[in-house]
Amino acid sequence: MERSEANFPENPPLKKHKLVIGAQICLRIVAIVTALAATWVIINSNETVVVYGLPFDARYSYSPAFKFFVFANAFACGFTLLSLFFLFFFARRGLTPANYFVLFLHDLFMMSLVLSGVAAGTAIGYVARYGNSHIGWFQICDHLNKFCHRVTISMILSYLTVVCLLVLTINSASKSRQIRV
Repeated sequence: MERSEANFPENPPLKKHKLVIGAQICLRIVAIVTALAATWVIINSNETVVVYGLPFDARYSYSPAFKFFVFANAFACGFTLLSLFFLFFFARRGLTPANYFVLFLHDLFMMSLVLSGVAAGTAIGYVARYGNSHIGWFQICDHLNKFCHRVTISMILSYLTVVCLLVLTINSASKSRQIRV
């Protein structure tokens, strides 16, 4: 039995380290791309329709929640790109638990920011799609199909960003727990 175990040595730490760095890089790139795409889609989603002879215009800038959604995604995209550069810098010098802790704090903040933006956007999107008869808000997605469809795509992309940032947060937290005080 011992002889067969000797034939299969454990993974060297360097290989595991490279795998973790590669996963971090890939997840950060996916988070950047999805946040940028979510921002781009909602910024370019505008529609004008005529209902009963009156023109109705829908733009993201008419809703404070959608504005916050756009700024949260754009901010997260930019700072996640910056963290990618820091990751390259840290990887060349050697990633220590303290560096992972900095990345953990960054990822946690970005995930919280994007999650709050997508929650605000989802709440307004829900009211737009289904309305609220108790308050007298009517659903608008029957008339503004293109706008609502693009907002839905943008929300899905942003939820993918949240998932990527959540995985990055968990990964960085598990690597930073080795800090000795």
